[in-house]
Amino acid sequence: MTRLRLGPLLRYVDGDGGGTATVWVEADRPSTAEVRCEDGAYGTARTFHIAGHHYALVPVTGLAPGTDTPYEVLLDDRRVWPPEDSRFPPSTIRTPAVPAAGLRVSFGSCRWASPPHDEPDPIGPDALDTLATRIAGDPAAARPDVLLLLGDQVYADETSKATRRRLAERRDLSEPPGAEVADYEEYTHLYDESWSDPAVRWLLSTVPSCMIFDDHDLIDDWNTSAAWLADTRAKPWWQERVLGGLMSYWVYQHLGNLSPAELAADTLYAAVRAEPDGTELLRRFAAEADRDPACARWSYRRDFGRTRLVMVDSRAARVLAEQDRAMLDEAEARWVRDQVLDGRSPKGRGTDGPDPDPDSGRRPDGAVTRGPYDHLLIGTSLPWLLPPFIHDVESWDSALCGGERGPRWARFGERLRRAADLEHWAAFPDSFEELAALIAEAGSGPDAPATVCVLSGDVHHAYVAEPTWTTDGGPDGPDGSSDGAHGPDARVVQLTCSPVHNSIPGYMKLGFRFGWSGAARRLGHVLVRHGRVARSSVNWRKTGGPWFGNQLMTLTLHGRSADLRLEQARAHGRAPEAGRTPGAELVTVQERSLTP
Repeated sequence: MTRLRLGPLLRYVDGDGGGTATVWVEADRPSTAEVRCEDGAYGTARTFHIAGHHYALVPVTGLAPGTDTPYEVLLDDRRVWPPEDSRFPPSTIRTPAVPAAGLRVSFGSCRWASPPHDEPDPIGPDALDTLATRIAGDPAAARPDVLLLLGDQVYADETSKATRRRLAERRDLSEPPGAEVADYEEYTHLYDESWSDPAVRWLLSTVPSCMIFDDHDLIDDWNTSAAWLADTRAKPWWQERVLGGLMSYWVYQHLGNLSPAELAADTLYAAVRAEPDGTELLRRFAAEADRDPACARWSYRRDFGRTRLVMVDSRAARVLAEQDRAMLDEAEARWVRDQVLDGRSPKGRGTDGPDPDPDSGRRPDGAVTRGPYDHLLIGTSLPWLLPPFIHDVESWDSALCGGERGPRWARFGERLRRAADLEHWAAFPDSFEELAALIAEAGSGPDAPATVCVLSGDVHHAYVAEPTWTTDGGPDGPDGSSDGAHGPDARVVQLTCSPVHNSIPGYMKLGFRFGWSGAARRLGHVLVRHGRVARSSVNWRKTGGPWFGNQLMTLTLHGRSADLRLEQARAHGRAPEAGRTPGAELVTVQERSLTP
C-alpha cells in the first residue's frame, strides 16, 4: 500500500486567472499521484525517482477564477490526503479573481525546525506554526495569497537533537562533517523534520509558496569569497555535501517555484522523469552547477495580477574572483534586469537626460496609462540596505581584500570577512550600485509602479529602510540626508524580516541597534575613507525597527496602495484551544501604509 511520505505542498497557483496550479508530494514507492478538486479540477503525474525517494509535481488544471476549492491527494487511486484523523480544515486551492481584487504576501526567512509540541521550545513559538493554527482556527479570516520563504528553509550545519540521533544511526559523528548533514539522504531528514510538523504541513498544503535558498541551506557563509571556496572545496566531505544540497534544493524547493509551462520546457526535469532512476542525471547537473554557477539559473519570476515578483539568487550566482567580485554573474544580472523591465515603456525608464514628457503616459481620453505592474517585489535572501555602519564595514573590508591598502591589509580583510560574515550586497559594491540603478530605472517614468519593495531576511531581525538617491554620490549629514536628493517616482523600501523561528545573541542585537546610530555613521565614514571607497549613489534611513523575535511581515497590495504589517509569535499563557498551537499567538507590532 503506497503511503504519502511528505507533503502535499501547494506551490504554484496562476496569478493571472489561468486556472492552473502545482502540488508537490513525496511517496514511499513508485506510484501515480492524483489531485482531485471538488469542482472537477484535476491533475495527475507519475513519480520520479531520486536516490531511493519518489516525488511528483502534479499540474492541476481547470480551476475556476475567484474560487477556494478543497482538494484531495490520491496515490495509486487511494486517498492519502487529507488524513482521516486530521484536526485541520480541508486543504484548498484558492485562485485569484480576474481582475484580481488584491494580493496578500507574507514573507520571512530562517526557520529552524520546531520541536514536537510536547517538548519545550527554547527559541520561542514558530511564526509559521502560529500562522497555520490561527488560519485553521478561523478559516474565514484573512490569510496570505502567497508565502515567500527567503532562505534557510533547512539548516545543514545546525542540526537538532532528533536529527543528530538519526545521523548517528548512519555514521560516526566523531568524523567530519560530524553532526552536520553529509549527503542527499541526510538532507531528506531535514525536510522531513521541517515540513512534517502537523500545523506547518497543513499550512503549506493550502497556501502557495515561493522559495529561494540562502547559506545555511548548504553551509554558513556559502560562497563568501574565492579563498573561502578554495578552502572549503579542500575538505574531503564537501563535495558530497554540496551535491546533496543542490540536488535536494532542486527537488524540494526549486521545481515548485516554476509554472507548468516552465516545467514543460525544462530539459533536466523531462530527462529525470523519463529515467527509471534520475539520480545520476541530477548528480551531474549539481556537480556542473557547483563548478560553473552560470550553467544553472535558480532565480525566477512570478506575476500575480499587477504585482511582479523577481526572486534573485544572491548565493550561487556570485563571481568570487577578487578583482571581479559580483553578486550576480553577467548573464544572471542581465536576466534580472530583463525581468524587472519586461513590458516597461522605454520612454520612462531612464534617469539621465531630459525629463519625460508628462503627457507621454496619457491616452487620448486623458487617462493615465500604467506599466505592466503596480508593485515590484525584488526577493533577495540578503538585504540590499543594511544598517549604515555595517554597510560601511563591508564596503571597507571589500576594498581591503581587493588590495586597496596592500597585502597585509588584504589578509586581515579576508580574516575579518569570514569571522564577521561580511558578504551581503555591500560586500559587492559594484553589484550594490547596479541594483540601485536598476531600482531607480524601474521606479521612474510615467508608467512607474507605486512601490518597489526589496524583500529580504538572513539577519535575524526585522526593519524597514528607505533610500534616497543623491546627486553628489554621498550624504550631506550624519543622519544620511541630502539636500540634492533625486530618485525614482515609486516608493522604494527595504523590508527585512527574519527569523521565522530562530534566535539571535544579545551582543548582535546591540550591534544592529548601534549600526543605525549617528555615532556609527561617523565611524563608518572613517573606515570608508581609510579604504578609499567610492561614495554610494544612494543613502538611506531606518523608518521602522529593529524588531527582534520570531516574526513574519505581510504586504497587502490593492490597486496602487500597499500596506505593511509585522507580526510576532508570542506565548500568551492561555490554555490551548482545539486545533491551535499551545500558548502562542501572532501579535501585530507594526502596521502602516507604504503609499500615500
